[in-house]
Amino acid sequence: MAGDSPISYLALKPGTDVVSADGQRVGTVQRVLADDRAHIFGGIVIDTRLGPGGLRFVDAGEVVEIREDAVLIAASAAQVAALPKPGRTRGTHAPRTRGLMD
Repeated sequence: MAGDSPISYLALKPGTDVVSADGQRVGTVQRVLADDRAHIFGGIVIDTRLGPGGLRFVDAGEVVEIREDAVLIAASAAQVAALPKPGRTRGTHAPRTRGLMD
């Protein structure tokens, strides 16, 4: 990853590269999940079509660092295909809408 400083999940944009723990580009951010009222970051949905294919959910606890040019995740490239597919979840993880969905 480039030398960019870390940024808030609030500034994260769709299309940002997602990089695995072993340094492989494994996809791009498709959307950010958060509870805006409680200011809680829930995770990201990534598009892995350049890798194993399809959409995958990365829980906030598995996001190591968010930078302007890339998001670093704790999973290795080989583990990305085993990440869960996104779905409707109960609880605090509602899609964030301020400019990230469309």
